[in-house]
Amino acid sequence: MSDRIEIKSSETGIVRVFAVDISTDEIGAFTARNGRWPLREALGAETLDPEHIQVFDAADLTGVGLPGYLIDGHAIPEDQIAPLRGRLEAQTGTVMVITSSAFSSTAQVLTPRAPLRLIASFSEAHTPITFGALPDASAQPQQPDPDTPAPRKKPSDAAMSGRVAMVVLLVLALLVAVMVWIAS
Repeated sequence: MSDRIEIKSSETGIVRVFAVDISTDEIGAFTARNGRWPLREALGAETLDPEHIQVFDAADLTGVGLPGYLIDGHAIPEDQIAPLRGRLEAQTGTVMVITSSAFSSTAQVLTPRAPLRLIASFSEAHTPITFGALPDASAQPQQPDPDTPAPRKKPSDAAMSGRVAMVVLLVLALLVAVMVWIAS
């Protein structure tokens, strides 16, 4: 396979499905990371997070099927699956599903080669985020009334201690001055 797949650093929500032309007995060796990582080499990836890659036998999806797995497990909209449903249902053998998160926000160009064959790329469904009015008046931002004076803060204990010490020192200084005046 000579196709190139460009991954942007900002890519999110893309799910790629590959056919992996190996027997199910070879999945362990293909996905093993012990010095070499055959899966990464076949994909031609620089950076790859194994936590976001699934390699499995399509027969494991009996009852659900690959289309159902993509719709339910990866939030792929039905309208994206519909044109490829027959092809996905007919897929047998080893399959790899890889999400955008597997590339760890690293821009790179994939050059997949045997045993990988790209079946399809899909976009996960995204629910638009909307912001409504806050439900309670107490949740609304409050602006202070400009005519109301700001409440005075109670002085801290340290400030009060400093004031007391200053008064004591002044009294002592006054006492010393009176004693010196009497003694002279």
